[in-house]
Amino acid sequence: MWILYALLSALCLGFYDIFKKISVKGNNVTVVLMLNTLFQSLFMSPVIINGIVSGNYGLNNTIEGHILILIKALIVLSSWLLGYFAIKHLPLTIQGPINASRPVMVLLGALIIFGERLNSIQWAGIIIGFTSLYFISRIGSREGFSFKHSRWLWMAIGATIFGAISALYDKYLLQFYRPLEVQAWYSLYQCIIMTATLLVLRRLSPAASSDRGKFHWTWAIPFISVFLTVADLAYFFSLSVDGAMIAIVSMVRRGSVIVPFLYGVFILHERNVRAKAIDLGLLIISLLLLVAGSH
Repeated sequence: MWILYALLSALCLGFYDIFKKISVKGNNVTVVLMLNTLFQSLFMSPVIINGIVSGNYGLNNTIEGHILILIKALIVLSSWLLGYFAIKHLPLTIQGPINASRPVMVLLGALIIFGERLNSIQWAGIIIGFTSLYFISRIGSREGFSFKHSRWLWMAIGATIFGAISALYDKYLLQFYRPLEVQAWYSLYQCIIMTATLLVLRRLSPAASSDRGKFHWTWAIPFISVFLTVADLAYFFSLSVDGAMIAIVSMVRRGSVIVPFLYGVFILHERNVRAKAIDLGLLIISLLLLVAGSH
């Protein structure tokens, strides 16, 4: 059953990326992101309300707990902000594989931060994973997205790095707090932070905050939050099942890149498909080696 939850999570993450791409096309990125945090906060609000009604103000009723979650909100929001700008300006067939390299960075972070030891299979996975990033940068340069001249590639990588930091931070947080409680409270704090940031930007520099375009509503925006919330819930349910293997679950979730990749190929008709498919294959091999090495 846990593998089915993981597959559902991966499928929803794939559609999450597609609706992000649709939502930010010709749109104001900061407003779209703020609305995403608002909708996700509303979806998760029953967890907070139920806790308050029962006399539990969350995260073990300590200020320290809320400070730790506030830090997580800032990390995730940084990842999202960079990721939203990247997905707006990069082809999905480039941005998707970069984002899917997150497990490689998480494992490398675990080596540096937690002192975990990697075996030869895991090292091979990391090397192939970073090789795939190199190839995707070469492919991107053919389409005008090189590391020398494109800030969007750097934003995509920055978003992935912050996402990896968030995953490593989760490893620490989930030793003390329930997953749903963490998700609910960081969603609320994200909404507050993003709303305050947007208001300040608009007041200080209306032209800069417009992101070179006015905001227009699209029904794709709430679907970003819908698919992300379902993906996260399916992920937590998967991990809660006895016998669930985190390495397999993480690998399956990164398989979500296939959904937006196919969307980019068949709907958006993006270029250099063969080279990108080879690079995606390298990334999948990298992830399989990480999984194999984790046993």
